[in-house]
Amino acid sequence: MAWKAVQCSIDANQIPHHRTITEAVHQEGGKIALQILHTGRYSYQPHLVAPSALQAPINRFVPHELTHEEILQLIDDFAHCAQLAREAGYDGVEVMGSEGYLINEFLTLRTNQRSDQWGGDYRNRMRFAVEVVRAVRERVGNDFIIIYRLSMLDLVEGGGTFAEMVELAQAIEAAGVCRPPSMYGFGNATIINTGIGWHEARIPTIATPVPRGAFSWVTRKLKGHVSLPLVTTNRINDPQVADDILSRGDADMVSMARPFLADAELLSKAQSGRADEINTCIGCNQACLDQIFVGKVTSCLVNPRACHETKMPILPAVQKKNLAVVGAGPAGLAFAINAAARGHQVTLFDAHQRDRRAV
Repeated sequence: MAWKAVQCSIDANQIPHHRTITEAVHQEGGKIALQILHTGRYSYQPHLVAPSALQAPINRFVPHELTHEEILQLIDDFAHCAQLAREAGYDGVEVMGSEGYLINEFLTLRTNQRSDQWGGDYRNRMRFAVEVVRAVRERVGNDFIIIYRLSMLDLVEGGGTFAEMVELAQAIEAAGVCRPPSMYGFGNATIINTGIGWHEARIPTIATPVPRGAFSWVTRKLKGHVSLPLVTTNRINDPQVADDILSRGDADMVSMARPFLADAELLSKAQSGRADEINTCIGCNQACLDQIFVGKVTSCLVNPRACHETKMPILPAVQKKNLAVVGAGPAGLAFAINAAARGHQVTLFDAHQRDRRAV
């Protein structure tokens, strides 16, 4: 159900391991949701599936066209995964319906050329997405967060239109309503997170040249069409960008992922007035997204310890020293930062008047 060498997100045997994560988040007063993702025709293995047997331009394998019975089973699989997430202590799930993955593939004629109840006109093409959300809500009850990641801009030929996205957003909102409604629960699909661009799109959406917060206008355009809180995403890599988006009213929340690989303390630094100390994501995608696509462990070019913290712990120095580091290039700066983190007193020297942190 995912890229080669990427395991399924959760099964019953993994629940205790997931509880380690959810309990740690709850102890700090946080909420946590698990993303449920089926990669569809992007799955890099020969047994991939999709609405139609149409090969993705970024994959050498041709997908098997799902049968009606297989589609029904997948809907139940999404609901079952949400149920397991609840048992593991998650506060909610995010249903991935964007980026060209399976649910997104049902929505467009580019990837869905079926003539049954799952294809044809748009109402049929969006049926799978709607039924997934409805099944998830019925399985987990009212008091559980459902986030739906909705593709606002596919950026591929034959992609969805804005009118279609509005229709889908409204259908998703309605599908999340659980009967009977609860005065204490969320009662519907709780949040819509707006996604941008398929992975096969030739228009960059998360790379370095893309302006920061470049797609928040799309989220703003959806406001007023649904009553759910809207989240915007893509190239939001520092607190000021997030503040600007929220101040303009473009979205109710912002979504950030890669910036936390670059600096797990991003929020605490921002809250304590130390935003200038944040190790900023540069949008290179070389050790995060690229690693995932070849089945390797995710990391970060500007923070190699990301996802390897237990293998590369920064331990307090037994004997604190005064250290001189000569040369403020990448190696010198990296050493100075880690030495200081261990408790050493570090003085950095460089031939240039200013250091080279821009590197």
